[in-house]
Amino acid sequence: METLIELTPTLDLCIEGTARQEYKNSADEYMQRGRKDRKLEEKIELLRMFLETMDFRKLRAESEKHLLEGKKVKFILTLEKGKPRYEMKCR
Repeated sequence: METLIELTPTLDLCIEGTARQEYKNSADEYMQRGRKDRKLEEKIELLRMFLETMDFRKLRAESEKHLLEGKKVKFILTLEKGKPRYEMKCR
């Protein structure tokens, strides 16, 4: 099954901060479990690659204009051909 992560930035916590927080929480959870969890490993790896490769200035600009309009923004992260991909949804 494909790893899929949903991140919901706010005006207080941008997409980069949201991704970093999710990465830290997932890594902490993995360490606390003390056993292998392949799904959690895949989530951590996808978040790591997303944090290392995305243009967060561009992502912030894209998402903040919608947040300022009062819309809810959600980023859906997936891995496609070994590279992190995202889709931004607004409502």
